Amino acid sequence: MKVLNCGSLNIDRVMPVPEFVRPGETLAAASMTLLPGGKGLNQSLALARAGAEVSHYGAIGEDGIFLKELLADNSVDCSPIRLRSDIASGQAMIQVDSKGENAIVLYAGANHTLQREEFAAALGNMQAGDYLLLQNEVNLVDEFIRMGHEHKLKIVFNPAPFTEEVRSYPLELVDILVVNEIEAAGLAGESSAGEVLKALQQKYPASDLLLTSGSRGSLWCGSNGEVVQCAATEVGRVVDTTAAGDTFIGYFLAAILRNQTVKAALSEASAASGWCVAHHGAAPSIPWRNKIEAFYNKINR
Repeated sequence: MKVLNCGSLNIDRVMPVPEFVRPGETLAAASMTLLPGGKGLNQSLALARAGAEVSHYGAIGEDGIFLKELLADNSVDCSPIRLRSDIASGQAMIQVDSKGENAIVLYAGANHTLQREEFAAALGNMQAGDYLLLQNEVNLVDEFIRMGHEHKLKIVFNPAPFTEEVRSYPLELVDILVVNEIEAAGLAGESSAGEVLKALQQKYPASDLLLTSGSRGSLWCGSNGEVVQCAATEVGRVVDTTAAGDTFIGYFLAAILRNQTVKAALSEASAASGWCVAHHGAAPSIPWRNKIEAFYNKINR
């Protein structure tokens, strides 16, 4: 089995700040670094570095050719990626505070120029039972869900960033819905933690739910009634949480493709995202699987 990831490709502009800027305030950043990013790119890198076979469909401007080169260097099939000459690549302005937390402002750019015909061509290289991975940083997500379902792919959807539009998507067709606490509450229409899960299970009874809660770990609620909890991996000092969630998703899905149990997949994904938050940057902090194997085996003895 393999994965078609239809997702964003961004140029990240990372600026360390003592705290997040507030309305009316101006803060001096300690530095500014240009890095590859985007939830789509991060998740494709995580999948590939975890050993999965992955193709990426997305779009870049001429300023983003290095993003495609990075994916190709990491064994991602980039043949579906399209180059737009009339628009810039997606951009992300990322503040990283002294605690390692991040605040992000996105410019969609070429990420919102995806086309049905291009996506259909990418689907042509997939087989029934393969996986389609989607996030919410590109256009036409609702249509891509339907097209992937019609092609008999297993749909994995991470509705990040969450928007009101997500509620209108055909989420009943999604096989695995991956949400953090904010996205889960938005979809459920509930603010009480105790009611959120119940509401999601009632709304999407055919979907497996994967809830991620950062330092509080993760929770799998299968449509078959299976429930698996996994604690977050202790890593000491957190330096940058950028791409931690994307790393978790990529590693989890790669483990599932290797026919690992949900418990084993969650544990490996936790170790990988733990490694990620202990390093700076988005794409640069996503580990290769051989880098975390010793760490993973140690914490699971």
